[in-house]
Amino acid sequence: MTILQSFQLAIKSILSNRMRSVLTMLGMIIGVGSVIIIMGMMNAVKSSMLSEFSDFGTDTLTVAYNPIGNRVVTEEDLYQIVEENKELFKGVSPTVESVKNLSYNGHKLNGETVRGVAENFLTINGAKVKDGRFLSYSDVYLRQPRCVIGTYVANELFPGENPVGKVMKIDGEDFTVIGVRAETAGSQKYLADDVVLIPYTKAARMETGFITSCVFAVKDVKDVNQGQTVIEDRLNELLGDKDAYYINNMASMLKMLDTIMGVLTGAIAGIAAISLLVAGIGIMNIMLVSVTERTKEIGIRKSLGARKKDIRGQFIMESGVVSGIGGTIGILFGVLVVYIIRLLAHIDAKPTLGAIIISFSVSVGVGMLFGYMPAKKAANLNPIDALRSE
Repeated sequence: MTILQSFQLAIKSILSNRMRSVLTMLGMIIGVGSVIIIMGMMNAVKSSMLSEFSDFGTDTLTVAYNPIGNRVVTEEDLYQIVEENKELFKGVSPTVESVKNLSYNGHKLNGETVRGVAENFLTINGAKVKDGRFLSYSDVYLRQPRCVIGTYVANELFPGENPVGKVMKIDGEDFTVIGVRAETAGSQKYLADDVVLIPYTKAARMETGFITSCVFAVKDVKDVNQGQTVIEDRLNELLGDKDAYYINNMASMLKMLDTIMGVLTGAIAGIAAISLLVAGIGIMNIMLVSVTERTKEIGIRKSLGARKKDIRGQFIMESGVVSGIGGTIGILFGVLVVYIIRLLAHIDAKPTLGAIIISFSVSVGVGMLFGYMPAKKAANLNPIDALRSE
């Protein structure tokens, strides 16, 4: 018997018992659909998290340090590190971060991030200004009360207005808005667009007067680790204590986060795939029932010359076709649900080709694997006993 003949007989058998076939496929449909939906959702979460971390710059090194007695790190020391390693670094910005209350014309925002930065922060951070301009060297040098705000702050404090040129208050002190940063995180609270940037010299004066953190940017992402080593060596010379500073390597964090999310996605998809095994058991049970019902048919075919491998191949093909059709419907179901979630939840969820191929292959493989035992039982039937079964 050819493969085509086995396939035709399998289709005929499925159509002759439509309701039973649909119920048998249901497990595969749910299993395959679940894997695709979960993988699509997890990839959306992973993409969102990596995007948020990437906003800080994968080519940046954030350094925090504390003075040890009379041993301190000055701004000149930071710029000297860059000057001595021009082939490695493209710049450094001293930073002063604090939480302040903002207000303008009756609108208020409490507990907002105000970050003091240098005039080259845009180059280091990779951000852009959509309206107005960024901080200049004179703004920083003269400690001017000027600021660049994120789109979230602009929308909340200046609804329907152009903020550029307006005077807002930061903890009661007047600051002139000179620019608005381009949106990078959907203008949402607590993300990259929820920020106010002011000259670090002004920010330091508003706080303790000391600058204890900075951001370095390397020219090439592959040189991040080398750049970290250079900074560590210099800080060891200046402070004499490795515990007096901390360097946050964003590239390493992103790599670790990517690994964690990959493991988590695989684990959750594996749990969903268990339903495919349950569906396989269902297929095996239905095929055993089918063998019992068709015992006389098997006996007739054997008496007419059908070989064991013909009978076995027919039933394996039938279980494979059932699981294959179920898997195909499951793919369509999963893809549809993912896109519905994407539209309703406004997230970047999308089915992946890998999830579709793997889930479909597993569904067909499981179906044929669990169909082997009933097929073997059918193939081993004695034709005389089979003919006497009724």
